[in-house]
Amino acid sequence: MNKINIDFENCFGIGKLNHEFKFEDLDSNTFLIYAPNGTMKTSFARTFDLVSKNDIKNIPRDRIYTDKASKYEILVDDLPINQQNILVLNAEDNNFDATNKISNFLASKDLKKQYDDIYSELNVLKNEFLKKLKIVSQSSDCEGEIINSFSENSTISFFEVLLNVVGNLTDKFVKYDFKYNEIFDKKDNVKKFLEKNKAILEQYITDYNALLSSSTFFKQTENNSFGTYQATEILKSIEDNSYFDAGHKFVLEDGTEINNSSLLKELVESEISNIINDEKLKQAFDKVDKAIGSNLELRAFKKVIEKDNLLLVELKDYEGFQKKIWVNYLSEIKNETEVLAELYKTKKIELEKIIEEAKKEFALWEKIIKTFNSRFYVPFKVILINQDDIILKQETANLEFEYIDNNEIPVRQKKENLLSILSKGEQRAYFILQFLFEIESRKSSEEKNIIIFDDIADSFDYKNKFAIIEYIKELHLSNEFRMIVLTHNFDFYRTIASRLSLKRQVVYMTTKSNEKVINLKNGQYRNDVFVYFIDNYRNPKIFISLIAFVRNIIEYTESKECEDYSKLTSCLHLKNDSITLLVKDIFDIYKSRLIKLSDKTIEFENENLLNFIISTANSICAEENINEINLENKISLAIATRLKTEEYLIKKLPEVNLDEITSNQTSELFIKYKAKFPESDAIEILENVNLMTPENIHINAFMYEPLIDMSVFHLKDLYLGICELN
Repeated sequence: MNKINIDFENCFGIGKLNHEFKFEDLDSNTFLIYAPNGTMKTSFARTFDLVSKNDIKNIPRDRIYTDKASKYEILVDDLPINQQNILVLNAEDNNFDATNKISNFLASKDLKKQYDDIYSELNVLKNEFLKKLKIVSQSSDCEGEIINSFSENSTISFFEVLLNVVGNLTDKFVKYDFKYNEIFDKKDNVKKFLEKNKAILEQYITDYNALLSSSTFFKQTENNSFGTYQATEILKSIEDNSYFDAGHKFVLEDGTEINNSSLLKELVESEISNIINDEKLKQAFDKVDKAIGSNLELRAFKKVIEKDNLLLVELKDYEGFQKKIWVNYLSEIKNETEVLAELYKTKKIELEKIIEEAKKEFALWEKIIKTFNSRFYVPFKVILINQDDIILKQETANLEFEYIDNNEIPVRQKKENLLSILSKGEQRAYFILQFLFEIESRKSSEEKNIIIFDDIADSFDYKNKFAIIEYIKELHLSNEFRMIVLTHNFDFYRTIASRLSLKRQVVYMTTKSNEKVINLKNGQYRNDVFVYFIDNYRNPKIFISLIAFVRNIIEYTESKECEDYSKLTSCLHLKNDSITLLVKDIFDIYKSRLIKLSDKTIEFENENLLNFIISTANSICAEENINEINLENKISLAIATRLKTEEYLIKKLPEVNLDEITSNQTSELFIKYKAKFPESDAIEILENVNLMTPENIHINAFMYEPLIDMSVFHLKDLYLGICELN
């Protein structure tokens, strides 16, 4: 991946963007792009994201360009990009979940292949087995139902359950005349019914047991019972008459001798008929039947019970009967069950050897967890609770968290509960953990991946922001990925450029024309902007921009009462002495405050300062392609706009004494103007002056970041509008 060419047209908010990222030529695996809000950052990342998901149909046309087709071409070394090699990371994406990637890198390729080969063989046989089991049970989900019936642990494998059950299979089994899901339904409607109508069911069973006790054949004792099920089992075992042919016989409690299977069958059927037709038991069943009939979701169950009333006795132990049913189903295909269980038993030994080897390779997982737990300042600690399952049972990582609040005892929480407790910033830290999994899983890829970081540290506190920066730095130094880091956070932009020691050629700032054409220009202001200003003081725009900076220095080092401070204030606001000031007067203040300029000269020192500021602003407006990023353009326009505004206001308010306004002069003049001319058409543009220019006029080291985001075109329009008022 030596170069990436992108050609986007009409994608989200991007009218047009065509650029080539030359990784190899510029000897860097990372590009950094600062994009002011509304320029293109999110549009850029979202387009990459939809391409990665092969979801490009959902890239909407910009509303301005509804009559034009969208275009989204990404080429890697002149070939269409492999969508699998794109990863877009955004801490706001709370749907991103990469825990399923963990098993991809916890074991070496050789171990993983051995593991996959074993499960491939097992699954081929299992799929054939499940087809036969479905015919027998008519269950919609044999695999899931068996696991749920025999284990409370939903993560246990089907093979393991089968291995535990196979010893209970028999050659003699009952074939029930109902479909599995007619009683054991997915929504547990039957189970809920039985629990809700426990008293009615108990009455039926009590009456049934009473009949057993009075029977000459069936018996009910304190500890056990000999009922219809036991009798049926006996009938199955002697139905071929071999028991009696061998000279054996049954002697009943009343002395009656049974010496052939037909006689025994007649006796059992007669006794069962007596029980079923008992009037009291019928009345008890009618109550159950009536309760079932009021529930439409139990229609199938009602039909099953009406065919065989005595199933209610079995259903007293719902879970036990469920297990019994599956044992019967599996007994019907006993040979196939034993073959599959035996294969798994053999392969399990090999799988256990693999997992022992794989455990030695858990170092990478532990490194990720350790990295997160040690670097990120959040009130929880990450824990993996099923390391063996990840390899042995093809399970995804099961993460839990110890939540600690105000030094209290740690409370174990699952993801959903944890996220409901955390702040937005802490939630973003959690999602960073997901990104760590995803990134690590891609390190073993044969092809290089491109990672788009979309304001990955936005809204983090500083501790976590720097943890992200350090991780990006490690990825940068590893040279395992191609990376494009997007941000609209100027502090993050400067820090990334500095920490990664990025060359000027791979650091960009974006500008956008009125036609929404995006341009990537070499990034500026990576270092202290004021050092740059001082070094370039001869540039008229920068000379004007230094006024506010030097004024702040005087405010911090001396006071607002200082004469030099007042003189510089007269450059930013129209005072009585403003019109007489020369550029030389201001440069003398610079030289006295900025040691580097003490022996310097300028060509335009004899110009009138106000005229100099206005002519500079006019020259900026006349530029064919104004540099949208340069701070000096914005500051110069803002200062000129403020001065032109006050010129207009003072003309309209001749009665105002400027000496009486000691602070916020423009705002004070505007308040008086608005009171005097409440219906003036100029009020709207004057309000915009108050909204857009303060940060430019009162610039200092902590406030110039908003100026980067401010559009120079808006300031230009504002300045020209004020000029029209005058």
